[in-house]
Amino acid sequence: MSDLTEPAASPAESASRLAAKPGHLYVVATPIGNLSDLTERARLVLSTVDLVACEDTRTTGALLTRLGLHRPLVPYHDHNETAAADQLVAQLRAGKSVAVVSDAGTPAISDPGFRVVRACRRAALPVVPIPGACALAAVLSAAGLPSDGFLFVGFLPPKTSARVAFLQKYRDFDYTLALYESCHRIDKFSAEIVATLGPDRVVCIAKEVTKLHETFLVGRAADVDARLAKTSLKGEFVVLIAPSAFAL
Repeated sequence: MSDLTEPAASPAESASRLAAKPGHLYVVATPIGNLSDLTERARLVLSTVDLVACEDTRTTGALLTRLGLHRPLVPYHDHNETAAADQLVAQLRAGKSVAVVSDAGTPAISDPGFRVVRACRRAALPVVPIPGACALAAVLSAAGLPSDGFLFVGFLPPKTSARVAFLQKYRDFDYTLALYESCHRIDKFSAEIVATLGPDRVVCIAKEVTKLHETFLVGRAADVDARLAKTSLKGEFVVLIAPSAFAL
């Protein structure tokens, strides 16, 4: 990647250049735990857009309040995403600026966001990414498993048979498998990895990344499963499964 950066500018010039522009959709990453991970650019965009489209107005409202910001909020979540996307496009066409955020992390990465971005692309409206925290990227960077190539599948289906079928299908995949799992199923899924891929498969199970109780369990699947059984299962989990030939 290029190491070129934006030319130096005064604070006033930077604020003017980076403030939200009419008719632009901003895909804004928000912290996944540590509030300090919100970028200066994200804060500026959130302070200047006309509307913030969010999964949960209570969650985003609390975030904005902690930041000392007050912007109009509109719901944009799994249950209204198609209709809301059309409404947001209409607002953009009318000259409004809109930020789309998820409850935590980067929108459209196993979170709402895809449909409004697609609608904007179809309508030839500008879409601007405001990058920042992403649980997937954070865990990949710190786990020590191969990260030169990976397959991210979001959340697997809740049924055991579907999860086992996935593991069997990708047993010999050449790259790291990456997925999210809920606190309600992580113990079962860990045991399924051991049973399906074998006790020596290298895995990483990470929870509460960037938060007070951040935990990385990395090693043989059987060892990680045993350690997981001794830890709290509260929180949100990222699971990485290394290729079969990989060893720590």
